Amino acid sequence: MTKKKGKLFIISAPSGSGKTTLCANLVESVDSLYRSISMTTRAPRPGEQDGMDYIFIEKPEFIKRQKRNEFLEWAKVFNEYYGTPKKHIMHMLKRGSDVLLSIDVQGAMKIKRLKLDAVYIFILPPSIEMLKERLINRSTDSKKAIQQRLAVSKKEISCSDKYDYIVVNNRLESALDSLRAVVVAERCRVKRNH
Repeated sequence: MTKKKGKLFIISAPSGSGKTTLCANLVESVDSLYRSISMTTRAPRPGEQDGMDYIFIEKPEFIKRQKRNEFLEWAKVFNEYYGTPKKHIMHMLKRGSDVLLSIDVQGAMKIKRLKLDAVYIFILPPSIEMLKERLINRSTDSKKAIQQRLAVSKKEISCSDKYDYIVVNNRLESALDSLRAVVVAERCRVKRNH
């Protein structure tokens, strides 16, 4: 029997919908699921650690890597760059490991165009009002930035029909149960229709 290739799980969600918390809990609670760590040029938020939450690098270095085609996908969001390092992910998948990518809609659609075998999951907030409340409570953005994030969120939510699964994060534990169910189902799947 040939060695099974790993699966790529891509999770997108509007800013403030709990994606980071859900992804951390998912990786912690599912065996052999590894989280890819994106690179960014933005400053770390309080509590974020370099190499754990993101790999924080300077803009000139990011642009150099982007020109060398080192990213599976990359995007400029709110004047900062974000990218998914390609080499490590491809190595993990080749050796049979499942990899979780937590990226925005723009990045997910770029990967979809690459025709990689991936499972696309979109996390929805219970409502736009709840999303706004979460962004305000996060206390990391100005009022203007929150308005910008909400405008982008509405656009992202309108793309949710391009995903394989939608999970509503109303309660953390039930959203996490749904995500675990998707991973288990996809690991049992014989073949995908992509």
